[in-house]
Amino acid sequence: MLLCQISDPHIVRAGTLAYGRVDTGRMLERCVSKILALPRLPDAVVATGDLTDHGTVEEYELLAELLAPLRMPFYLAVGNHDDSRALQSVFPQHAYLAGEDGFVQYAVDDFDVRLVVLDTTVPGAPGGELCARRLQWLDRTLGESDRPTIIAQHHPPFATGITLMDGMTLANPGAEAAVVARHRHVQCVISGHYHRTIQARFAGTVASVCPSTAHQLTLDLAPGADIRFTFEPSAFQLHLWNGQQVVTHTALVEDFPTWGSRG
Repeated sequence: MLLCQISDPHIVRAGTLAYGRVDTGRMLERCVSKILALPRLPDAVVATGDLTDHGTVEEYELLAELLAPLRMPFYLAVGNHDDSRALQSVFPQHAYLAGEDGFVQYAVDDFDVRLVVLDTTVPGAPGGELCARRLQWLDRTLGESDRPTIIAQHHPPFATGITLMDGMTLANPGAEAAVVARHRHVQCVISGHYHRTIQARFAGTVASVCPSTAHQLTLDLAPGADIRFTFEPSAFQLHLWNGQQVVTHTALVEDFPTWGSRG
């Protein structure tokens, strides 16, 4: 199985720029084109949150238009910039968005690797958490099958050293780690939120952050450094199940010269 992950497109109203500078719609359009031009098409795509910038119906309608060319199933997770009700109203055909117990979380069992999508959002807050109900759902859902599983969520379950962002990430990663550690078939935990490529060991597996399809977060590991964005290349990730483990590749959206060589 090949799973494509996109994250943090931050779609805004057509004809406008995010933060007055970023044409997030055009950048997602280019990303979708790049995915469709891959030598091997993904079996599915998952978008790990901050789908829009303001969570409006108009923004989700543009998101739907931009994702429509995808020829494979795609699955949506919510981030702190999203509004679940507006998202559900624009994507009624995506029945999984109804979630469970008031949260947009669900499992997909249609592929060789199971996909479990979590809702880590806290209404009105940039940071996230997994409350007792969500953790119980995760434990129960992971216990339903011992098939290889990828967990997808918006907020990463680890601190990255980007200190101001670390104050706006998952509030209780240890609680999630305790659940994941009980289920050895979890291959990896994939997330977004940080607009960079980041990895860490987590609960006996690997947790990772996907870069944004639009703007990236400036890499500044100085304690207390301000949050700034940069126009580094936009990117997405490909998670390949090779029958034994998940291997992750980062793919740039921008085109660069290529050439053949026999080494």
